[in-house]
Amino acid sequence: MAGIYIHIPFCKQKCSYCDFHFSTSLKYKSSLIDALIKEIESKKGILKENISSIYFGGGTPSLLSNDDLLLIIDALNKNYTITPTVEITFECNPDDISKTKLNHLKNAGINRLSIGIQSFFEEDLKLFNRAHNSTQAKKSILLSQDAGFDNITVDLIYGSPLLTQQKWEDNLTQIGKLNIPHLSAYTLTVEPNTALQHQVKSNQIQLPSDEQAIAQFKTLIEMTEGFGLNQYEISNFGKEDYYSYHNSNYWKGVEYLGFGPSAHSYINNKRIWNISNNIKYIKAINETKKYWEEEVIDEITAYNEYILTRLRTIWGIEKNYISENFNLYIFNHFIKELAPYLKSSYLQVSNNKITLTKEGIFIADKISSDLFFVK
Repeated sequence: MAGIYIHIPFCKQKCSYCDFHFSTSLKYKSSLIDALIKEIESKKGILKENISSIYFGGGTPSLLSNDDLLLIIDALNKNYTITPTVEITFECNPDDISKTKLNHLKNAGINRLSIGIQSFFEEDLKLFNRAHNSTQAKKSILLSQDAGFDNITVDLIYGSPLLTQQKWEDNLTQIGKLNIPHLSAYTLTVEPNTALQHQVKSNQIQLPSDEQAIAQFKTLIEMTEGFGLNQYEISNFGKEDYYSYHNSNYWKGVEYLGFGPSAHSYINNKRIWNISNNIKYIKAINETKKYWEEEVIDEITAYNEYILTRLRTIWGIEKNYISENFNLYIFNHFIKELAPYLKSSYLQVSNNKITLTKEGIFIADKISSDLFFVK
């Protein structure tokens, strides 16, 4: 199986923490959709496997009109073999969700919604410069459920300046009350050249301590377990039948194609990424010029990426996979660096699968770093 990612590079406004590629101007939206469809058509035949996952990300895909969405879906159906059980995820902002919008999405074949809640509190949403308010946050979920969407995931942010322990528990309580089957929760990260970075540097806001963020992460793990959500990846929690195909494929090294400005692909042992500029992307496609860069993934990079992605998941690292797919010197390095951790309480081994323990989750980055092969 393989996956497809569609990047929709438009937003109403810029969130304070966001460093993704997008534009707040819709001036070139029609031209970009046309170029996107040409890219979809041009890559027909590259993927040899059937498509099990399609993911509309951004940016803000919910800014697409119904006609825009149908054009893209039609192009995908005409040019790729899509499985009958394909998971089609569509990222939505709460302020874009309405009964009409939801009906259009359902009729287009969308069967999974990713709703960017971030917080159910007004002051947090204003700090993040989100386009929706706290009332819309809850209403968007209820409307989606009423429209027949049961496969819903929401995003929440913890470790933010205004988020007290009580507020974080209240945010998570909403997930349980609303019976959300999947949650992605991330600690607030200060990315370069963002409004958040400026606010932190100019002392307009103060980030919470590491201890506060860790306490909220512990609460996240405890409360989601109580809701019946499995922590199948460090930042992702879901009921067993609601794990994200798209994310799981990425962690498992499944090939995927990305369409749109800044979209990434992983195919034939190559990492490919499109230019992060809407106008240049449109122009290059229309003139049949190159609009991407690529790199061949060497053996050491492939090993390090395998360690990084798989250790974060319940599927873990497989010793046999490393011995069968990498040179002996890499395997010997892995065994040597792994040995001390096998004597600790941070890793566990079962059926040739090495996974993090509850204690190990908190130092996952350090463990990965120690297992990496550095030239």
